[in-house]
Amino acid sequence: MDREKVLNKLSRRHFIRNSVIAASGAVLLPSALTSCKKDKDGNEVFEGQGFNEGVASFDPSQDRVILWTRYTPAAQETGKPTIILDVARDKDFKNVVASQSVEVDSNSDNTVHVDVSKLTSNTKYYYRFRSEKTQAVSVTGETKTLPAAGEAAQVKMAVVSCANFQAGLFNVYGAVAESDADFVVHLGDYIYEYQAGGYGTNADTATLKREHKPAGEIIKLDDYRQRYRQYRSDEQLQKAHQLKPFICVWDDHEVANDAYKDGAENHQPNEGDYTTRKLSAIQVWHEYLPARVQDNAKIYRNFEIAGLVNLVMLDTRIIGRDKQLSYNDYLTPSGLNTTKFLADWQNPQRTILGTEQRNWLSTQLGSSTAKWQVLGNQVLMGKMFMPAELLLLVAQIAGGNADPQLLTQYNTLVTQLVTIKARLLQNDPTLTPTEKARVQTVLPYNLDAWDGYPAEREMVYAAANGKKLISLAGDTHNAWYADLSTSNGQKAGVEFATASVTSPGFEAIFGSNPQTVAGFEQANALLIDDLQYMDATRRGYIMATFSASEAKSEWRYVNTIASKNTATVTSKTVTVS
Repeated sequence: MDREKVLNKLSRRHFIRNSVIAASGAVLLPSALTSCKKDKDGNEVFEGQGFNEGVASFDPSQDRVILWTRYTPAAQETGKPTIILDVARDKDFKNVVASQSVEVDSNSDNTVHVDVSKLTSNTKYYYRFRSEKTQAVSVTGETKTLPAAGEAAQVKMAVVSCANFQAGLFNVYGAVAESDADFVVHLGDYIYEYQAGGYGTNADTATLKREHKPAGEIIKLDDYRQRYRQYRSDEQLQKAHQLKPFICVWDDHEVANDAYKDGAENHQPNEGDYTTRKLSAIQVWHEYLPARVQDNAKIYRNFEIAGLVNLVMLDTRIIGRDKQLSYNDYLTPSGLNTTKFLADWQNPQRTILGTEQRNWLSTQLGSSTAKWQVLGNQVLMGKMFMPAELLLLVAQIAGGNADPQLLTQYNTLVTQLVTIKARLLQNDPTLTPTEKARVQTVLPYNLDAWDGYPAEREMVYAAANGKKLISLAGDTHNAWYADLSTSNGQKAGVEFATASVTSPGFEAIFGSNPQTVAGFEQANALLIDDLQYMDATRRGYIMATFSASEAKSEWRYVNTIASKNTATVTSKTVTVS
């Protein structure tokens, strides 16, 4: 099946998307809340029913929001369940704006999607789902519509990504739930596809009972559904969804590691047809993380917030991305075939967005009058160019070959390069051309990021010229703050990149010795020109605050993911104007 047919098939998959119009003066529909439970006197008693995956809200706008739940029918419940949604301005449901029957989508794993419209901007709402027949009642969710222009002096968004169930507890989600964020921006890797005992597993996994279910790598439709149900069983993730509206995009692990439009590193021929797998993964993503889109394959969309922020959520992973380049394909007995690599790397036809999305993005950036143009990226946009002679050594270490001898070699080389770079920054006149070349001959570290698609990145910078551009990014599991610069060295914006919820960062490679980690962080900040800050070992999230005068990023970290503790420390704060 060719790509166009795949996308057409994706587009034709329709979910039951209930629509509810809010209205003042609405009243609660009568239901089993007033009790009709049957007992020993002949009344029927139901068993097993419930809203076990909690509730959630998605894609808030000034006048609408998507409300979500999943209903498990009672063992003896037959026919299509009747579910009522109540929406109110107060948690006691005295000021009701909607109370209406909605459909459970049995073809979408019994999920319920309701797009509620005619809401008031910048307003908190409370909602719940209930079954007329079985008396099951969900927890009460809270959500909030976005402010219109002039209704808010600032916008606060919590930015998260990369939550591996096997790697530890979701304390970061718990911290986000307890924060004062207006909403959550999730940049992907909401789930991981690996098998029990696979990536993310550590010494605490069994004790914490965090082994993946199903036990095998998820490939088929029902596998993905079971994995999402497992992740949504987590009480801290449930709490975050219950209390905050989410705006989401997918990254690679919602399908398979290092995915692109036609394949993925973690999809092998013996695992069946990749297109079928991708179709299944995308279907289930929409079942559990609904987005207000016309075409299920095209999740890029934007949100205008308070006249301050144009939040542009992108798909840099699935719909348009050409396959990533690999340095391994350019290695020869005499070293890297630089000429061939540079020709392919700088090819202006290479794309991470696809032509349609790139044109849409250019229009968005060109037409928006908001103070801040904020890109919700999966992957790093900033340049992470490091000395070429260090690159292959780092790649070996990152590939799992961090033996003591290799680490010693790395430390020796880094010490040499850091010394040279420091002398260069001090305009040391005794530096030789050979020494300068060692730190000025640089190549991108991560070709899976925007660094692998430099020509298209320049197109985006050109479209945003004259605008206040900020990139939000995840994917790496580590925290970063970097300048965004064009190929000729002009500053185009800045990047706030978040640490992961649980997925391991560089500490999995270099260990967690504070001295070693600090040296690694400092060396990178010095050797990588655009990098201003990184944290290589801690798990956390970003609180990004936007006002008319400034954009502020706070990197907040939890103390542990081995025991429940939502306390955070803010280790770095950056303000740009």
